Amino acid sequence: MTKKSFTCRKPVIAAAILAAGLTLGGGAAHAQLKSYDSSKPSFWQNPPPDWFLGDETEAQKGQAPPVGPATPTPLAELNENLKRIKLPPGFKIEVYASGIPEARQMAWGDDGTLFVGSFGATNVYAVTDKGGKREVKTILKGLNMPTGVAFRNGALYVIAIDKLLRYDGAESKLDEMPKPVVVYDDMPSYVAHGWKYIVTDKEGAMYLPFGPPFNIGIPPTSVSQIRRVHPNGQAEIIALGVRNSVGGDIDPRTGQYWFTENARDWISDDLPSDKLNHVTRLGQHFGYPYCHQGDMPDPKFAMGHKCDEFTPPVLNLGAHVAPLGMKFYTGNQFPAEYQNNILIAEHGSWNRHTYQGARIMRVTVDADGKNAKQEVFAEGWLTGKQEYSGRPNDILVAKDGAILVADDWAGAIYRISYSR
Repeated sequence: MTKKSFTCRKPVIAAAILAAGLTLGGGAAHAQLKSYDSSKPSFWQNPPPDWFLGDETEAQKGQAPPVGPATPTPLAELNENLKRIKLPPGFKIEVYASGIPEARQMAWGDDGTLFVGSFGATNVYAVTDKGGKREVKTILKGLNMPTGVAFRNGALYVIAIDKLLRYDGAESKLDEMPKPVVVYDDMPSYVAHGWKYIVTDKEGAMYLPFGPPFNIGIPPTSVSQIRRVHPNGQAEIIALGVRNSVGGDIDPRTGQYWFTENARDWISDDLPSDKLNHVTRLGQHFGYPYCHQGDMPDPKFAMGHKCDEFTPPVLNLGAHVAPLGMKFYTGNQFPAEYQNNILIAEHGSWNRHTYQGARIMRVTVDADGKNAKQEVFAEGWLTGKQEYSGRPNDILVAKDGAILVADDWAGAIYRISYSR
């Protein structure tokens, strides 16, 4: 499907767009549906305020995402914090680079430059090695949540909410970046669940998530999905029924797309579970908003749907652990049993009275999605009931087989290595 066909379909789609809220009347629950026309850009710039309501239970009211430190954690403090990180025997963690405000997705350039996106800092960074000393340079400023970055054929790709941008020859122009080329912009401009990571397959196509701009509701058919965007701007929908995915990877064994998904908030501390999903055919529906964690109909929005109508998760990861960036381990430094394992960066809770997550999980799973198991690989960034020293959010395999971990809370990149 081309970019043009997406645009042309919007008026048709709008006729079927629903945002649903359930009310109680006469002792019986019934659905009160609202119809919105989202075919115009003005709608996405100013969505109805009720789209952002929480639908929280009484017990969950009053919770809000924690506000991170105003500045990156100083290097000396980072080194002290890393002393508390628990790893399997033989593994070591150290600071790779610091002073990177709100560091998010990472990508390697062809010549070893590490490109790093950011969340609210509006920046993209480049980390280079200068005679054994790493230097952090802000190469782009003023972008709209440029969380996602990728690098291919000499070009840096940056996703900034509603625009996929390409910077040609970026690695040789770090001091004065070239003007961007807009590769794809058929995307809503809202911020809520609009930030994205980029996953690139061997053909150069980029997988982009489109989260709905609310916690729970019946989304327009142009969101709650994952699209595959080709370098020429053509796009196709590959998955539906996705709430908020900020991380994925291509399985080196099959070429198929896997992704993490953050489940809805404000039901309880322990429900529903966040998920690891696997796309095996185009157009699979992963349940949102009707069903969560593969077996839990939504208390308001199931609307008669059964969970067996939808593609179940490969693995339930736990409630409110916030799984973000993930990578299949393809290096040769870690022990052989780590080959093709999935390493997931859990950002950690906010919608829970006692936080959990803020760690790296290791998932072993067959290529067909069977026999999935998870265990903790690295933990220690959660320091109290609701206190963090760091929040991992992305993982990248280095050429030497070590892994890098981005931490937007501390504004740092860590390196985890193994020696026998």
